[in-house]
Amino acid sequence: MSKNSTPGRFGAHGGQYIPETLMNAVIELEKAYVRFKDDPGFNEELTALFNEYAGRPSRLYYAGKMTKDLGGAKIYLKREDLNHTGSHKINNVLGQALLAKKMGKTRLIAETGAGQHGVATATAAALLDMECVVFMGEEDTKRQALNVYRMRLLGATVIPVTTGTATLKDAVSEAFREWTRRIDDTHYCLGSVMGPHPFPTIVRDFQAVISREIKQQILEKEGRLPDAVMACVGGGSNSIGSFYHFIEDESVRLIGCEAAGRGTDTFETAATIATGRLGIFHGMKSYFCQDEYGQIAPVYSISAGLDYPGIGPEHAYLHDTGRAEYVPVTDEEAVCAFEYLSRTEGIIPAIESAHAVAHAMKIAPSMDPDKIIVITISGRGDKDCAAIARYRGEDISE
Repeated sequence: MSKNSTPGRFGAHGGQYIPETLMNAVIELEKAYVRFKDDPGFNEELTALFNEYAGRPSRLYYAGKMTKDLGGAKIYLKREDLNHTGSHKINNVLGQALLAKKMGKTRLIAETGAGQHGVATATAAALLDMECVVFMGEEDTKRQALNVYRMRLLGATVIPVTTGTATLKDAVSEAFREWTRRIDDTHYCLGSVMGPHPFPTIVRDFQAVISREIKQQILEKEGRLPDAVMACVGGGSNSIGSFYHFIEDESVRLIGCEAAGRGTDTFETAATIATGRLGIFHGMKSYFCQDEYGQIAPVYSISAGLDYPGIGPEHAYLHDTGRAEYVPVTDEEAVCAFEYLSRTEGIIPAIESAHAVAHAMKIAPSMDPDKIIVITISGRGDKDCAAIARYRGEDISE
């Protein structure tokens, strides 16, 4: 259903809305990706990195206590938090870094919000002996000080971005600017299924390992497909990765959980599908949170990783066609879910992932016990403990 007849387009969404100075770079990237994506040698190398270095396949864990406590559908957790570096981000980064190396690039640049994509990029750069520069909104460097230290420890240069709202969208803008300045030796390792073609397709293909594994693992464990697959959505990489191999399976509900912040009826929200409208930003046509004049609106979420004013074009298309549903989850709901999963299953999820846990807590009790929900735990929550403690009124040092 998400098969796009025109490369780079998902229905009305996607495209390449970029300055001429970047066209050569994206054309070069597309050619390289087309050349290597089905190359046996490249895929063998990438699979070895996934399995031996990143620790794939990640576990599909039956959350028995949570299932019993909520009293409804059976709940399984796809444990992307167990990957090396602590999130799903490593899947895409290893793929892009390897591709960049094959293209003869010696330098990786990246944007990051919660810091996990930056950490993953710095990790891959260290492994593959490449220079690494990460752009991060100044506000996020404060919220995620631990990840800033990890990136620097891995040899990356972290540049705080002070423009705009000093969050993820501004880090993306700065990374694009840097790429135009140094196209020859630099690859922009974009972290989500957004930006100009071919990025949404490349990132989705590398993250699709998640749904490929879920499908195989749930068939082994239950002998059938799940009734619902759920994941948090900012730009949407872990969710499209979780959805992709189920798109053709109409019986499986695909549910993306957006960051509603302090509520979709306030200006302090990042729920794009709930509050946004069609626009063009960061090289793509999709849905974006905008003000009355069509300018990109400031957005807010307790989660630095979901604090983005848009959504990837393939998600916009899945929404348009009704194949996937997108629901807003507030800060308070996500924090409660963060605490709930920690106490119930002994698993501290990233605050991003907790948005999906929160919605599962809502709908599981109303489903029959023979139904199955899979929630992707996109990352681990160590990075969020200080921020959640502050939210609860307790000041702890990093």
